[in-house]
Amino acid sequence: MVKALTRLLRAEGFMVQGFTTSAGFLEAFEPGLESCLVLDVAMPGLGGLDLQKRLTHEGILLPIVFLTGHGDIPTSVRAMKAGAVDFLTKPVNDTDLLHAVRAALVRAAGQGAAAAASRRLARLTPREREVMEHVVTGKLNKQVAADLGTGEQNIKVHRARVMQKMEVESLADLVRVVDKLGIGRNGG
Repeated sequence: MVKALTRLLRAEGFMVQGFTTSAGFLEAFEPGLESCLVLDVAMPGLGGLDLQKRLTHEGILLPIVFLTGHGDIPTSVRAMKAGAVDFLTKPVNDTDLLHAVRAALVRAAGQGAAAAASRRLARLTPREREVMEHVVTGKLNKQVAADLGTGEQNIKVHRARVMQKMEVESLADLVRVVDKLGIGRNGG
């Protein structure tokens, strides 16, 4: 089954690594790559649901598509509640599997972008973050300066640093990043 799935996914242009055990996957896994996991529920050693639980416990947010010949409703509900992208039963239709893998990779890309934005946010000083939170509400530099009890020139300097550290070109881009990070617009 692993060979057949690997061939199918490679034929569709995906970079694929196939594993027959959870231990083999864990040994080779490289965090930080935008990837997903097509995982069987029943595997030798650590089963699929247990691997999902372990990854979540370790803070690894890897989108998972479950594929199994032993699926039942309670198992599928458990997998989905734990964050699985999809739960497919064997024999699986190629189109359904490819759709699920693409959805998982879209989720992985979103998680990767959010993690990168969070890392950029962490580079801001407390004052830069404070300025950013005022700026994204649409306030002018002189309004932010008045709110924070400082000069407009200081705000211009902090605002430029915020734009540089957050790696955005415009205020609209900054607002989108802040919204995606879930930072409130009146003090965070």
